[in-house]
Amino acid sequence: MEELIRTNDPVTLSFVEALLKSLSIPYQVLDQNMSVLEGSIGILPRRVMVERERLGQARGAMIDAGIEKELAPPRR
Repeated sequence: MEELIRTNDPVTLSFVEALLKSLSIPYQVLDQNMSVLEGSIGILPRRVMVERERLGQARGAMIDAGIEKELAPPRR
């Protein structure tokens, strides 16, 4: 899996999840349980991961939705 975004904004995270679900793109949110360790103050970002084969489609959807500034830099 590849990182699509990294954010600590719950609204952005929810929007990205809804967007990926609407396109039937499988995804996984990592680091959600870190909030227990940080005391639930929201400083540690959550990562949204998608399959490498669907990364281009997911990135395109994010750009089309106008939230391209949230995208993780492409891997080389």
